[in-house]
Amino acid sequence: MSSRSPFKRRDFRLLLFGQTTAQLGTQVSGVAVPLLAVVTLDASPLQLGLITASGTVAFAVIGLPAGAWVDRWRRRRPVLVGADLARAVVLATVPLAAMFEVLGIWQLVVVSLLAGVARVFFDVGYQSYLPSVVGREGLLAGNSAMESIRAGGQVAGPGAGGWAVSVLGAANVVLVQAVTFAASAVSLLAIKAREPAPVPAASASAGLGAEIREGLVFVLRTPVLRATAITSAAGNFAFALASAVSFVFMVRTLGLSPTGIGLVLAAGSVAALAGAALTPLLARRAGSARVIWLALAVTGPVAMLSPLAGRGWAVGLLVVGTAAGELGQIVYAVTNVSLRQRLCPERMLGRVNATMRFLMMGLFPLGALLGGVLGEVAGARQTLWVAAVVVLLSPLPVYAALRGVKDVEDLDGAPRGVRDVEGLGGEGAPEGAPSPGSVRRGGAGR
Repeated sequence: MSSRSPFKRRDFRLLLFGQTTAQLGTQVSGVAVPLLAVVTLDASPLQLGLITASGTVAFAVIGLPAGAWVDRWRRRRPVLVGADLARAVVLATVPLAAMFEVLGIWQLVVVSLLAGVARVFFDVGYQSYLPSVVGREGLLAGNSAMESIRAGGQVAGPGAGGWAVSVLGAANVVLVQAVTFAASAVSLLAIKAREPAPVPAASASAGLGAEIREGLVFVLRTPVLRATAITSAAGNFAFALASAVSFVFMVRTLGLSPTGIGLVLAAGSVAALAGAALTPLLARRAGSARVIWLALAVTGPVAMLSPLAGRGWAVGLLVVGTAAGELGQIVYAVTNVSLRQRLCPERMLGRVNATMRFLMMGLFPLGALLGGVLGEVAGARQTLWVAAVVVLLSPLPVYAALRGVKDVEDLDGAPRGVRDVEGLGGEGAPEGAPSPGSVRRGGAGR
């Protein structure tokens, strides 16, 4: 692959178009589904937490084998296409049920669960497929460009979603997301980039369990990846806590309308758009390794303004806190994923991505349920405070692992860790190297 801009590659533009479209639909329905539950179905914080948890429990149940399967399959693009089509069909059942007046909380739980299963395969396959389109030397630029354009959809999506809910009704707006997933599948089918044939894993003869273990061992015995997994897990746990009460907080405590909620979330997305566009510059100035933890350390304290928000002018505290969290999470996400894609050998990329997603998202369902319980017992504002404190502390593990390291190229232990694990095939002694936001978006899950 050449080092030219990824935008000059037709296949990357197709991938970008599909994901921008799907992201716009996701952001629109990201407003519609919680409002559908809270306003139309009168969901409690616990019920909203259950809906959120059902959407992520698949990461804990099938996340690890999904990575091994993706590494085994000859091509990853069909996995992405199938996941998009599955989500389109599942989401289309929501407006259909609403039309016949049979929609209930439990259908939203089941829809979230099935869409979550498809999301597992898409997320693992997507992060493993991108290097085939842009080449490893283009990963930082490719990830940054992808997040910048997708964040553009996030800017328009929440505001449009709040407006659309007011005009069309929440259930009908979910249909928009179903259509966008179908459009994403069509754009993926048009990509012509040839994927390299998978290299058989050293443990393939020992079966699926050994392949899963090889990816798990690689992550746990590579200090930097282990630390980023802990930091990301903490960020996602905080997001899960907040997700159970954030819409309840905005609707019932702050008295915001659907349009107002959309505008608050859109403000955070503007910050995400700026962060994604600025990430390459920030990485050059601060260092491609240092910026990973610095982004969270700088924005975390500002994100704590969100629980202080109130009615009237004090809603601005929520806007500022959300924007700061979004900015830190997007810079962290782009640089963290790029680091992982560079350090991981091609033959293990699916399993390593799946392992990271498993470790990052494993606590998400528990966090969502705990957030629902806390919301019922202590209240929405107090639950947001707990989430904000977790966000504030989340950079500590990755700071400890990258302390004194400016750029990814300076990670002397990383190449050694790659060679060690590849040679071990999942066996052997651990490395000797020492290893010590936004509560809405959860960017750390990348």
